[in-house]
Amino acid sequence: MKILIAGGAGFIGSHLCRFHLEKGDSVYAFDNLITGRRSNVKPFFSDKNFHFFEEDIVTFDFSHLPPFDIIYHLASPASPVQYKKYPIETLITNSQGTHKLLEFLRKSGSKSFVLASTSEVYGDPLIHPQNENYWGNVNPVGPRSCYDEGKRFAETLTMAYFHKFNLKVRIARIFNTYGPNMEKDDGRVVSNFITQALSGKPLTVKGKGQQTRSFCYVSDMIEGLYLLAITKNIDGEIINLGNPNEKTVIELAKLIQKLVGKKLEILFINKEADDPQRRKPDIDKAKRLLGWQPKISLEEGLVKTIDYFREII
Repeated sequence: MKILIAGGAGFIGSHLCRFHLEKGDSVYAFDNLITGRRSNVKPFFSDKNFHFFEEDIVTFDFSHLPPFDIIYHLASPASPVQYKKYPIETLITNSQGTHKLLEFLRKSGSKSFVLASTSEVYGDPLIHPQNENYWGNVNPVGPRSCYDEGKRFAETLTMAYFHKFNLKVRIARIFNTYGPNMEKDDGRVVSNFITQALSGKPLTVKGKGQQTRSFCYVSDMIEGLYLLAITKNIDGEIINLGNPNEKTVIELAKLIQKLVGKKLEILFINKEADDPQRRKPDIDKAKRLLGWQPKISLEEGLVKTIDYFREII
């Protein structure tokens, strides 16, 4: 198969590259490296099936490329540190970039399009757990809005192309994902705690640490995205992908202390504006339509992630 991955040098994107290359597919990866890293895809440069373009999808001319079996759209800053640093780029990528890829999908005759959306479209949710029918509770002008509303617009545009042109589009609402190739300073709670613990520093917990998150190991997420891309008769579907095992932030901090083998101070700091209090996916739809559910336990995934961070810190 021929695969296009926008955001291919990012955390999840680079794992998708590896997954498809190991299947023998031809992979075209695009990344402007604002937040993606060349080192994430450097191991693939010797593979004749890997084609890397250091390009911005907003400005790149896709017209000379062949049709693809799958187009994955993961191009966008995705962590709070990244999208707060690049708010305009985040909005432009999720609006103009999404439009560019959908137009290419329509004109090229490519087969399947997967938009990587986010659980952030639910905002600070008023229902728990969150299912795909929930419309969300989002501050449209808050400090996280460039990402939240950018992804909401990307979903709307994708569905507009589905309804008007009957294209084979699918939308993944991705919940917290972790694993190797994460950036150590991306501001996400898993990378923050592991970096602090390995460096012998206090673990900084926002608020009282009672807010909850659900953590999905990256290999499970890759399998979910692939099944979303290849499953038949699900065009236009929006599906949550994440691990429903809900943990408080303070529970996560204590587990990482245990796995690193260090008893460290926990330092409570101010909670950020619009930080969701609870986050847990309802994955019944993924189970029913894709036959998918996570396999890797939080402890098993954290051990693998800690091993990776030991090598880069």
